[in-house]
Amino acid sequence: MADEIRPGVLRTPDNRFENLPGYNFEPNYLYIRGYRVHYLDEGPPDGEVILMIHGEPSWAYLYRKMIPVLTEAGFRTIVPDLIGFGRSDKPINMDTHTYLFHVDAMTELVERLELQNATFFGQDWGG
Repeated sequence: MADEIRPGVLRTPDNRFENLPGYNFEPNYLYIRGYRVHYLDEGPPDGEVILMIHGEPSWAYLYRKMIPVLTEAGFRTIVPDLIGFGRSDKPINMDTHTYLFHVDAMTELVERLELQNATFFGQDWGG
């Protein structure tokens, strides 16, 4: 699927995320349910995992000040952008954005990254 953009989907150009204050994290991507999903994976790979999920209308940028503190303390931080937000694909059809759709997408992300015994931190929709 590479970097193809499906019909009916918007994607914010990568250059829009350059030089954001306090946000110099390496982007990572998975394709979930046919959409490109962005996530951050910071800190030691063998560290205890903290999964942080934003709400609406935010994205991973919300946690930019928390990530360095947590990684310096030895935690691995996983911070996805929900589909429709941030660097993730944005379906045009608003009917796509159901509660179950987002729960299923984040469940698949957790499974594909093989996250176990993670501490969860959520805000708004993310909670």
